[in-house]
Amino acid sequence: MASLKSMQVIRTVVLAAAATAVITLSAVASASVNIAIGVSVNTPPPALPVYAQPVCPGDGYLWTPGYWAWGPAGYYWVPGVWVRPPAVGVLWTPGYWGWGGSAYVFHPGYWGPHIGFYGGVNYGYGYTGVGYEGGYWRGGAFAYNRSVNNINSIHVTNVYNRTVVVNNVNRVSYNGGRGGLTARANSREQAAFNERHFQPTSNQVAHEQAMRSDRMQQASYNHGRPQTTAMSRVGERSDVRQQRVANGVRSGELTPRETRNIENNQARINQQVHNDRAANGGHLNQQERQQINREQNHASEQIHRDTHNDRERR
Repeated sequence: MASLKSMQVIRTVVLAAAATAVITLSAVASASVNIAIGVSVNTPPPALPVYAQPVCPGDGYLWTPGYWAWGPAGYYWVPGVWVRPPAVGVLWTPGYWGWGGSAYVFHPGYWGPHIGFYGGVNYGYGYTGVGYEGGYWRGGAFAYNRSVNNINSIHVTNVYNRTVVVNNVNRVSYNGGRGGLTARANSREQAAFNERHFQPTSNQVAHEQAMRSDRMQQASYNHGRPQTTAMSRVGERSDVRQQRVANGVRSGELTPRETRNIENNQARINQQVHNDRAANGGHLNQQERQQINREQNHASEQIHRDTHNDRERR
């Protein structure tokens, strides 16, 4: 049997090798290349929640549908959001969960000139399970299909209308395994996978990381009903929160005092963001973003507690 000292040496070597692998993968992931790094889980993700797509914030934004990701606390929902693509002419192929024979494996999404296979999952808003019917690139600008996108003509003018028929509407969020979808990649989807890809943008990565630490998004806490299902732009959680407060006031779940406290707290956070941006040329550094995210999480939890307490309402 190996001695304790030799076992410690072996453990150090293994950890060092793992760290080197992570660094190498991170460097590769930041480049515009094909790469598929996923996690494997023994249980399938919950059903896709039903939600309304926010209004497109302006020309040049593309819709990326929400999905279940995996973190230390289990599955958590990453809201659908409008984002700017990394280059003109690329489209977003969503990630999906698929049965790998012994576990469910996540296949990350990517940007590319054509839509690849995403498990046959009907994410909605143009993502019917095969291809994308939400729009296309035309002359260096993106044309939006108004029949499947929430478009405000004031902000977006390059639009058209094409009816999209979905014959099999369901909320199954994974491919293969018990109860999963049975779709398989066709020749065009296979060809798209082999094209040159761009990895998720820094905004998309920050969006997922922010949701990872929000307990309200975790399936173990929300039982498959996440608090925030979609957002107009990355980081605009205050808009969603304001809507939740308005709903609480209308339903009587929030008292006047609770509402004032919530609004005052949000005003304080907004002022903090304003001050931090003013001190850094209009941007937030990583430490400031993390701090703001923690405060936004606390604010979300407070709203949840206030709207679910058992006190008699005034």
